[in-house]
Amino acid sequence: MTEIRAACSPGEVRIAVTDHDTLLDVALWRPGCPDGLEDWHVVRVQKAAPALGGAFVLLEDDQSGFLPTRDALIEGTLLAARVSRSAQNGKGLRLRRAEMPAEAPSAPKLLERGPTPLDELADRYRDAPIFVDDPGIAAKLPVRLRPRLQRCQRAFDGALEADFDSLGSSEADLGLLTASFFPTPALIAIDLDSTGAPDFKSNVAAFPNLARQIRLRNLSGTILVDPAGVKTRKRPALVAFLREALSDDPLKPDVLGATPSGLMELTRPRRRPPLHELLSSPQGLALSILRTILREERPGQTLTASISLIKALESDPEALADFTSRRARTLDLVLDPNASPASWSLS
Repeated sequence: MTEIRAACSPGEVRIAVTDHDTLLDVALWRPGCPDGLEDWHVVRVQKAAPALGGAFVLLEDDQSGFLPTRDALIEGTLLAARVSRSAQNGKGLRLRRAEMPAEAPSAPKLLERGPTPLDELADRYRDAPIFVDDPGIAAKLPVRLRPRLQRCQRAFDGALEADFDSLGSSEADLGLLTASFFPTPALIAIDLDSTGAPDFKSNVAAFPNLARQIRLRNLSGTILVDPAGVKTRKRPALVAFLREALSDDPLKPDVLGATPSGLMELTRPRRRPPLHELLSSPQGLALSILRTILREERPGQTLTASISLIKALESDPEALADFTSRRARTLDLVLDPNASPASWSLS
């Protein structure tokens, strides 16, 4: 039976779609800091950039984005747009033209939020019940989804916690092979390896699990895969097998072929940020701290942490309010300018 399980903690909802013991999809939703995908805005043209094929635009919160267009846009003009790619990989929002509302505002304005990651997965798995461990989440969901909600004491059991946490690792067991993931600003490199004697068949056998890892981790953009133990001249024959393994991916990756050096090249559309980026960001680390304090019932009222962690917590008052409600005591934040980015202590 397919189920959607939403584990709620301060500032974050970790979502897993499961079929018995198999993990089908995952997502992270941060209600206080949404990624903005498919948000509907009225934006102001900030600077035309014809050489880049578009224009930089200004949103209501002074955030900027890029709008690809062939039209000649006049700086200062207001127009409507939707976010087609969340900010990620060091790049800002990307938008596309949309219909202007009947009553257009006179300044940049957010008109409507796009679907949350939980909405998106609920629409993908329309018959799956949605198990939540916090009744407050119902108020943040569309009315149409509320009949599918089922309250539970704990959305993630120990096995599901371990499966979700494993997606933050830079390695994954594919059965006969192991995959190592190396994200860079330009692309994501995946190295396949084995302690045994890998061959053509072992790579083919590993591709379905590799495709699953790419989907679960939401890896996107240009992806290069280095097969294990296959001579360069034989690697083009692997293309059809990798393409078949990726055929069920809802983002429809495009397997381009093998490069002259024998790397398998594919592209996967960028929409929401990849999981590794969400988990390792200051926001992700800060919310993990709140979850750890609650789970381990750590005593103390003063959290001392690095500049980036304190700023991340201060930028999400909704997460701090939820934490205070769950713990029944406030948390004082103290900034330590000499602390390393991920270090913290509770006293």
